[in-house]
Amino acid sequence: MSSAKDAVNEQKALLAAAAGGSTAIIAQLLLLILTVLPLALNVPANINIVATASLCVFVGCWRSVKDTPPSESMTKRDALKFPLIGSAVLVGLFALFKFLPKDVVNAVLTAYFVLLGTFAVTAAMLPIIEGILPQNWQGQALKIKGFTMPHLVKEPTDIAATYPELTCGLLSLMFCCWYYAKKHWLANNVLGICFSVEGIEHLSLGSVQTGAILLSGLFFYDIFWVFCTPVMVTVAKSFDAPIKLLFPRVESLAEGKAPFSMLGLGDIVVPGIFVALILRYDAKQNFTSKYFRSAFGGYIGGLAATIVVMNIFEAAQPALLYIVPAVLGAVGLHACARGQFKQVFEYSEESKEQLEEAAAGDKGILQSILEVIGCSDKSNSSKKQQ
Repeated sequence: MSSAKDAVNEQKALLAAAAGGSTAIIAQLLLLILTVLPLALNVPANINIVATASLCVFVGCWRSVKDTPPSESMTKRDALKFPLIGSAVLVGLFALFKFLPKDVVNAVLTAYFVLLGTFAVTAAMLPIIEGILPQNWQGQALKIKGFTMPHLVKEPTDIAATYPELTCGLLSLMFCCWYYAKKHWLANNVLGICFSVEGIEHLSLGSVQTGAILLSGLFFYDIFWVFCTPVMVTVAKSFDAPIKLLFPRVESLAEGKAPFSMLGLGDIVVPGIFVALILRYDAKQNFTSKYFRSAFGGYIGGLAATIVVMNIFEAAQPALLYIVPAVLGAVGLHACARGQFKQVFEYSEESKEQLEEAAAGDKGILQSILEVIGCSDKSNSSKKQQ
């Protein structure tokens, strides 16, 4: 009886996965259409922001569902350090724009992002190109044996690239060169979307607990740097590179306001990798749980709330202030309603070895915190000796 039930559940899971994959393909087409649509029509910027970001998250999440688990993932130690590292990078960029010519800084950083963008666009385009090129091209590859490069590749290395990869790489390089020359908002958005989708697809939080720590830390990070200082807004406006999506606001030109609304890629990728983790949890449960719907719905609701508040107060808003509680709250309430909060909160896709290493690192963090507040055995023993 149980085997028959398992077979039925497995069949339902296969159907759900197939339906999700088909929906993801449709979402990619919609994302492509929505990206170029402002060239022909006046798309309301607020609707465009929510729709584009949501489609990026949806596509990236479904592309992250694979047979093999990610080889590397973020640890709790990494999640705790991330807001601090992000703050240091943000302050560093602010100082660069303040003390160096903006054009020079942007030229160097843009060249770096063009290089990264070539790989990101190639990876994003590859599944599409593979479906277009002739079948006899799929298995053929250009091979270079014993490749070396001074100061970079010292030991001879064999390199192989398939014809679809070479085709995508060439097209991506041409596209990125066009972006570098023209800095058109459409090219910026294509690169930004590719970065977002690839980031959500390949970055792994490892566990729900790590994701909750990361989102909670960046919740306060976003509030501080947007509300308490001008640093984040200044960097976002000065940084002329595809770290944000630009949405044309034709109606604002007549009023003399900024012609674009902006959304940082972090507001897409960071919540997106958590939503992707929840989808992979659903996949492991043969899609009998529906937590992805709650997480994805929470993301859409949180981003929509950001837009509403931004329009009411006519001031920049930290999107994670609204997205983080919406996503974590939606998943938490759903899990509580099903009586599975502990099961969901303790979910991890890390291997046994990774869990042991992470546990050792977490003990190190706890020990450091206890030493600072004077509650550890080590600090108490030192006090006694004194």
